[in-house]
Amino acid sequence: MKKKFWKPYAAFILFNLAASGLVGWATSGAMKAYESVKKSSLTPPSFVFPIVWTLLYTLMGISAAMIYQSESPYRKRALTIYFIQLLVNLVWSFLFFNLQMYGLSFFWLLLLLVLIFDMIVTFYSINRAAALLQIPYLIWVAFAGYLAYSVWILN
Repeated sequence: MKKKFWKPYAAFILFNLAASGLVGWATSGAMKAYESVKKSSLTPPSFVFPIVWTLLYTLMGISAAMIYQSESPYRKRALTIYFIQLLVNLVWSFLFFNLQMYGLSFFWLLLLLVLIFDMIVTFYSINRAAALLQIPYLIWVAFAGYLAYSVWILN
């Protein structure tokens, strides 16, 4: 076992949480407007979202660290996809909450789903466990797509 085995895990998890925290802070002012829009009856209570996203960003960080520590020739491609999908994920919050572009944000989530699926497939070729850790993220983003679509259609 490598001496600094845990450092990539800490780095990826902290990076994810810091990036999402910064976006959360930047979009917090727009949350009042979101509270007043019509939503699907399946929309979870507001307190659920930060809990779920913290868990997902942690799993994403663990998964990315597993790929980072691999010796695979596909590692660079996998991590590139990882960072691209993370950026697309973070931009979504601005589109949806700050700009209230509900239609565009729905299609942006479809792009994110494609990127997550590509990431999972690429991760799978390197480390099966790393790929499987991304499945809850894929499921949650698909559900978020349904919620975003509902907000778009209802408003």
